[in-house]
Amino acid sequence: MTLAPVAHDRGVTMLTLDSPANRNALSARLVGELSEALAGCADDDSVRAVVLTHTGNTFCAGADLTAPPEPAAFVALMRAIVALPKPVVARVTGHVRAGGLGLLGACDVSAAGPDATFALTESRLGLAPAVISLPLLPRLDPRAASRYYLTGERFDAAEAVRIGLVSIAGEDVDKALVPVLDGLRRASPQGLAASKELVTASVLRSFDSHAEDLIARSAALFASDDAREGMTAFLERRDPSWVL
Repeated sequence: MTLAPVAHDRGVTMLTLDSPANRNALSARLVGELSEALAGCADDDSVRAVVLTHTGNTFCAGADLTAPPEPAAFVALMRAIVALPKPVVARVTGHVRAGGLGLLGACDVSAAGPDATFALTESRLGLAPAVISLPLLPRLDPRAASRYYLTGERFDAAEAVRIGLVSIAGEDVDKALVPVLDGLRRASPQGLAASKELVTASVLRSFDSHAEDLIARSAALFASDDAREGMTAFLERRDPSWVL
């Protein structure tokens, strides 16, 4: 199983990443199942908002290196989150790495707990945060993006809020989300859709202008010698050959 059974509570649908064996990594199967679930939410008038959360201590570990999705499929998933006419709220109590930050960046609101950590680790694998730049770069502080894109450093929830990746950091994520979900339940579906359209316009322009180029760039990077060495080293739990 990669998605837990869907739960509903007063207009809020919860989609739970539930693939602990690979730390909720983005496999082709998970991307497909999540895309299908979001499409169902879009067509369901009883759904006012969506909460995206996870089991285990990892929200999403990035791409599943053993069964990765096609870059175009992952781009389509992120765009579907941004374009969904209903708010998508991320609830994070664990670690987020690489492509998982793309999921987070696509969400409208996000809350992270004290055990959440974040890192853009692609450069350490001979890759780059290519397609996830589509939702991330319009939202992140530019100087912070430069630092964390290049270094792959890990940072905490407070820093994630400071740089624009996360909306709320709190000791109790569910308590922090109470006013958010209450506000969404009090809003009209039309009001939510129209308001979301305003705040996501620049992100959607990023997809429309740059998706094709970044998909091609991602595919080329994954096929490179550096990426093969980086991913092999990761799976073998050793440093890649370029580490000084």
